[in-house]
Parts: sequence; structure tokens; C-alpha cells
Amino acid sequence: MTVDTSHSTATKSLILGTAGHVDHGKTSLVKILTGIDTDRLPEEKKRGITIELGFATMLLPGNIQLGIVDVPGHERFVRAMVAGVGGMDMVMLVIAADEGVMPQTREHLDICRLLGVKQGLIALTKCDLVDDGWLELITEEIRDFVAGSFLEGAPIIPVSARSGTGIELLKEELRKMSGTIDQKRGDGAFRLPVDRAFTVAGFGTIVTGTLLSGQIRVGDEVELFSSGICTKIRGVQAHGNSAEVGLAGQRLALNLQGVDNNQVKRGDVVTPRGIYQTTRVVDVEIICLKSASRPVKHRSTVRLHSATYEVSVQVILLDREALEPGDSSFAQLRLASPVLLLNGDPFVLRSYSPSQTIGGGTILDPAPPRRRRRSVEALELLESMSLGDESDMVERLVATSFLSGISFHDLLWRTGLSAKRLDAALSLPLSGGKIVQIVRDPRLFLNRESLTILCDTLLNRVETYLADNPTKDGISREELKTRLPARSDVRFFSHCLQHLESEKNVVSDRDQVRLPGRKGGKFDSNNDIQQKLEELLISSGVEPPTVKELCELFRLPEKPLLDHLTLLTRQGRAVKVKSDLFYAPAPLQQISETMLEYLRIKGEITPAEFREITGLSRKFMIPVLEYFDSLKMTVRVGDKRLLRRR
Repeated sequence: MTVDTSHSTATKSLILGTAGHVDHGKTSLVKILTGIDTDRLPEEKKRGITIELGFATMLLPGNIQLGIVDVPGHERFVRAMVAGVGGMDMVMLVIAADEGVMPQTREHLDICRLLGVKQGLIALTKCDLVDDGWLELITEEIRDFVAGSFLEGAPIIPVSARSGTGIELLKEELRKMSGTIDQKRGDGAFRLPVDRAFTVAGFGTIVTGTLLSGQIRVGDEVELFSSGICTKIRGVQAHGNSAEVGLAGQRLALNLQGVDNNQVKRGDVVTPRGIYQTTRVVDVEIICLKSASRPVKHRSTVRLHSATYEVSVQVILLDREALEPGDSSFAQLRLASPVLLLNGDPFVLRSYSPSQTIGGGTILDPAPPRRRRRSVEALELLESMSLGDESDMVERLVATSFLSGISFHDLLWRTGLSAKRLDAALSLPLSGGKIVQIVRDPRLFLNRESLTILCDTLLNRVETYLADNPTKDGISREELKTRLPARSDVRFFSHCLQHLESEKNVVSDRDQVRLPGRKGGKFDSNNDIQQKLEELLISSGVEPPTVKELCELFRLPEKPLLDHLTLLTRQGRAVKVKSDLFYAPAPLQQISETMLEYLRIKGEITPAEFREITGLSRKFMIPVLEYFDSLKMTVRVGDKRLLRRR
């Protein structure tokens, strides 16, 4: 790794990418601008076209260091082109004056638009091969071609790599444009998609790429996705110069400690250890290009390109059956293999047959649940994420986590925000009471509605337990904790219990939780009610009153009456046939014996026959038959019951 410190005083580092049709002079233009020949492979030298990404650097006035990514122009090498565009701050669209706009010119411009490139200029190469009249015509053609794109109104500079015409003017335009572009944000965790991996004698494995965010330092512990290899940064070079720190927006070469060259490949990503995780499902916003030859259909399979990797995906359109050319839509992409994608990452979609760019868009949620199609809630969440309102996005993510809640770490991953920006986004819904921090370390959040549901559920579990155990004062804390909904986190228990106590819904004594005023043997003074209930069930025989009818007879609300019936059932003095029907044991036993005797003789019984031998009306006949089925006395086959063999 040769060290050159001449550019080390640069105050801003930006990436310029080339784009354009094969043999339109991109590599020659980069060479005359920088003195570097980016065609480095023998096959590239032999064929005279760029196959892989090439890199060069130049220092512009104003201490602006410009890293130049020279991308392939041939259709077969679009994959490498997409890898080159990832991380670009601006693009130089190269069009040969003697040929004009060609198929890959159009596709490359589409790719730049889909991947979010916002600024650029046009270099009209080989101008020494045409006369002034032709140059004027080609310039007008280019103006029409870029109309409506981010290059509308961009400088069109005639140049010749052979004669040097226009080169100084091109450098000046690059300087002007660089002065208007902010360097990428340095906050957040670092992420470097690998576009090259090779070995240097005496150093070991080197990986290169554009740092998309954060800062990376010599000695940092890092993880390689998707291999999961953990290592350290042994050395850093930024735009060819040794450095202690690599900054967002810089072209970096990283020397990895103890990693073999064959363990790393293009498509891997260098990140801090333990921060990110790969995904196989992402929520996105898709744009189908106007130039696409056909719509993107629901459940179609295409190729996704983002940063330096490519993966097959299935497109799940959330609000329609097909995305027509020129339209956009929210969708969920299901990936054939796991990759690292974050909120805000741009991507390109290419069809398999024919092989062409058909659309692209932006990652909205890198870890979504499976979405129900045409769900208003899901579409509203994705709308808020696409609009970039960070507080609204965070509030909705917490809400859609429902009873499970969501951690600060997962919010970092799913929003793509830095910790500082996420704290700012959380401040408004937290102060407004729309979301609540349930656990302090690690930080876990619920929205207010979910917290209310959890507390109500917990209170209901206390009431149900005590109804089933009327002689007990309360329920133990540990027992109650196990009765939280399965989707919830047991760490929410203490907060919910405190909330219920503050609302005076429960009383917590030592290790027990009870209802206010509750004492063991709650029904002891009501033995006369239970006695009368038992007598009524016995005297009613095979058709006892329903729970509703019993409530009217005893002038009691349903819950207290059910408490009495539950106690009778536990004591064997009543039998619960269904939720609103209880029998005295003797009449039910009589029905059972009558049916079993019939089955031993006939082998089967129909509802009509059962009604005839028991005298039950349909209101009682069906629940009783189903009760016997539940006891595994009988088995239903069609419309008949058979005696279950034991």
C-alpha cells in the first residue's frame, strides 16, 4: 500500500462517479483528469472496455478531494455499475459527440436517478471528431434527453481526451459543483460495502469501498456481513493516503487483521461488531420506470441491486396487483438470501428476462413483520416513513410493535437514525405521553394504548384467577407474571403492576396481588345462595335454567352468579356443560346412562334418536351431545355419534 501524503490536507471528501455507454471515453477522461489509468485488469486492457470498477483521485482547489469511480458501460456489467453508484455524491454522465445518447446512456441515467444521485454534469467527449454544427445538434439532443431528470439544466461540457480541449473547464465545473455539496453525515455507526478484496504482500487482506456513514478508525473491532467474521482494522487509507480515521463519504482501503482474502468478497459489508443484523424481508417504496417494457406484477421475482450486492427477491405489492410503468407503490420484498439493508438505502430492480432495469426505490423498514395486503395501518406507517417525519415514524413503529414493545437498539436499526437523532425523535411522543419507556436498561418502549391493554389484561387475569379460586386472598406475583400475554416481555410486569396499584385497581401485599377489599372465603356468607342454586339445578332435572335465567331468578349480575356456579363445580355439586349451561350431576348422569345403553345395543345414535330417548329439546340436546364428545365418551361421524373405543 503506497503512501502519498500530498492530499492529506483536504477539508472535504466527495465521490464522483462516471456513467455512460461503452466506449464513450469514460476511462480516458478519468486518466487525463487524474493521471490514473483505471483499467487495471489484463482483460480490460485487451478489450479496451472497463469490466470492473476503477478508482482514481484528484485534489480540486479549495482543498476538495474528489474520489472518482469509473464504472463499466457495457450492458453485461450493469451489476458493477450499480455497485459504483452506491455512495456517489455526484455523477459525470459521459456521452460521445459522434454517437450521442445510446441504450446504456439511458439505463445508467435511470440507475443514477433510482439510487438517489442528485447532482451532476455532462461531459460531451470526442468533440474533436465532429464539426460545430453536429456538436450543436448533439447538445440539443442531450438537453431533451435529460429534461425532467436531476441533470436538467446541468452543464454540458465538450471535451477531448486526445487534444485536451475543455479539460480545464471541466475541472472548474467540478470544483463549483463540489463546493455546493455537503459531505456525508459523520454520525451513526460506520458501514462500508466492499467492492474489491485483494491481498498486498506484507499487509494481508485489503478491502475497498465508500464509507456510507460514521467514522472508522485503526484498531476498531469490526464484523463482516454476511460471513459473520469478526476482526480488527489494522490500517486505513483514504483516497490512497494513510490515515488514522476514515470519514463518511471517503473512498477507503481497509487492512483487515487475520482474514484470508478468500473469506471476503464484493457484497460483504464492514460494520461495528454487534450493531446490525441481516434481513430477508424489507418494506420499500418502488418506482417502476416509464421505460420498463412491462408492469411489475404482484409476486414476481426480480433481482435487487443495492450498494455492492445482488439478491433475488419476490415482490409483494401491498395495494395492487401490478405496478404499471411510471407508477410507484409500497411493497414488501422477500429476499432469497440474507443481506444487510437499512432504512433509506436505495436499490435497483432488474428483470431476469429480458435482463433490464425496470425500477427501484428506497428501503423503508429493514425488519418488518409480514404485512397484510391492503392494511390501512401498514400503508400509513410506510407513508410516514417515506415522508421522513422522524417523530411520526418512531411513534408508528412503537405502536405497530403492539404488546411486544420495541427496544432502542431495534429502533436504531429500523429507522436508520443515529442515536442522537433517535433521541430527538423520541422526545416529542415521550413528552406527549403517546409512548412510554417501560424499561430503563435496555431501553424498551410501548405506546400508551398497548400499555393500557396490558394493564387491563393483567387485571383481568387477577380477577379470573380469584374467580376460579374463591377461597384465596390473592395471586402470587410470580404466578401473575406468567400470565402476561405471550407476545409481551416479562420485563413489562413491574411497570404494569405499579400502574394498576396507582389506579387502586389492585393491592400488592408482600408477594401477593389481590383486589381491593378482597378476603379469603369471599362466598362463605353466601352459602344459602349456593344451596338454593344446587337445589334448583336438581329440581330442574334434564333441562335446567340457563345462566341468564338464573341471573333473573336470583337478581344477581352474571359475574357473581358465575362465581357461585364455579365454586359448586369445583366441589362436584354442579357440572359445566357449556359457558351458559350448568347441570346437577344426577340428571346428567341419567342422560349419560340412557345414551350409553342405546349405543351398546344399536352401535350409533342420531340427534333425532337421542332426542327421542332423553326427551331433551334441541336447546339442550346439542350442548349435551357436544359435552359427551368433549369427554371422549362419543365420537361424531357425520351426523351420528358412535361409542368411542377405549
